Amino acid sequence: MLFNSFIFLIFAALFFALWPLLRRRENLRYLFLVAASFLFYGWWDWRFLFLIIGSGLLDFFSGLGMVRWPGLRRLFLVLSMLGNVGSLMVFKYSGFFADNIGAFLGLFGLDVDLRTGMPPFMLILPVGISFYTFQSMSYTIDIYRGQLQPTRNPLHFFAYLALFPQLVAGPIIRAADLLPQLREVRPVTDEQRWEGLRLVVHGFFKKVVIADSLAHVVNYGFGLSHIPESSAYWWLVVTAFAFQIYCDFSGYSDIARGLARWMGYDFMVNFNHPYTATSLQDFWRRWHISLSTWFRDYVYIPLGGSRLGRWRGELNMWATMLISGFWHGAAWNFVIWGGIHAGCTSLERVTRWPKKLAALPGGRLLATTLVMVQVWVSWVFFRAGTFDQAITILQRMFSFDGGLNTVAPIMGGINLINLTILVGAMVLRESYFYYGFNDRKLLPSPWKQRLENLFLALVIVACVFLRGPGGAFIYFQF
Repeated sequence: MLFNSFIFLIFAALFFALWPLLRRRENLRYLFLVAASFLFYGWWDWRFLFLIIGSGLLDFFSGLGMVRWPGLRRLFLVLSMLGNVGSLMVFKYSGFFADNIGAFLGLFGLDVDLRTGMPPFMLILPVGISFYTFQSMSYTIDIYRGQLQPTRNPLHFFAYLALFPQLVAGPIIRAADLLPQLREVRPVTDEQRWEGLRLVVHGFFKKVVIADSLAHVVNYGFGLSHIPESSAYWWLVVTAFAFQIYCDFSGYSDIARGLARWMGYDFMVNFNHPYTATSLQDFWRRWHISLSTWFRDYVYIPLGGSRLGRWRGELNMWATMLISGFWHGAAWNFVIWGGIHAGCTSLERVTRWPKKLAALPGGRLLATTLVMVQVWVSWVFFRAGTFDQAITILQRMFSFDGGLNTVAPIMGGINLINLTILVGAMVLRESYFYYGFNDRKLLPSPWKQRLENLFLALVIVACVFLRGPGGAFIYFQF
């Protein structure tokens, strides 16, 4: 079920109409959350409910087993890891490995197509599998480490695992943060209702007005069979994609956080205006924070982090970034995307150039610009359909051939003024929401509230009348 669909509006209206009536009794509350979340998830394909239920039950009983039989804690952890990583391998990566094994055998003259012998279900990617498996794994890992006590109520566990606002695209919530919230009955305050409304409206604006409109430019550009030679064109297209994926993904996170606030729950901030970062390390402290901290706590630090020396720390960082790239998609392009971030981060750590540059007059702005160039280059591999297409686009970008007069005929039906307005609207939205009237020191409280109400009304109007062609959220494919 898509947030930006009419059926979701009906679902949400019914859910929040019943929520105040059913949330007071513990088991009834859990049952309602689980039933609503399963309906939300099963709307795509009810058969995939068996996968999330099976994966969840494995981790639920593994957590109980670790406490009941402490001597077998490691065995239960291994079973949990095998179940979760195994489901990812079967449903997300089996086609990738089949293709690459076939290509390798082709080097020796063997023509083998392993995909033809695979069951059809192995070639279908269940929506949100990468998110809920990671959320479920963190539950058993934290119990194994002694940082969390398992819940003995399966409804309580599945209310945590399958809670519909963040089920299919995050943020990835830790059990230690959400299980206690689910256990309590918290009255929803007026402040929570207002904050939830603001998050939901701004999330929809980022998705349906900005991201969906920019998608037309991006899809047209990356879908061309003949790659235009204009450098300016490709910088515009890649810039459009950078803002599209940011508004699309952070828009989903904002809507999820807003819905949670209406329920009385608090989800972590998942994006902290990442395109203002002055280093790649800073970028990853701001972009998809729930995932970057997950990899830090469950991959990088267990590998040894930076505790085992400088070069071992670099190796651990490279392994973490490459795994992160592979998590995003079953293609070499995503591994290369992770490798670019790892290589540029290593250069930062060795030379400390961002810190040195930021100390100079105007250095912070220049550092941000250089970081964004690196991020833009990596986005090409993230979005391109093939490695060859990515290389050709990068060659065009850095050839600096062709002026702006070559851009208009190949913009795919959107003019540069509209494109500029869309990106400008995103910048104004960010400035307002994070830096502007949201600061109580800038305006007296009555004026601040009036302007917020007016701005929110204008954003709602924009969502209704200026929305782009509807589409699924980008991260549904991961």
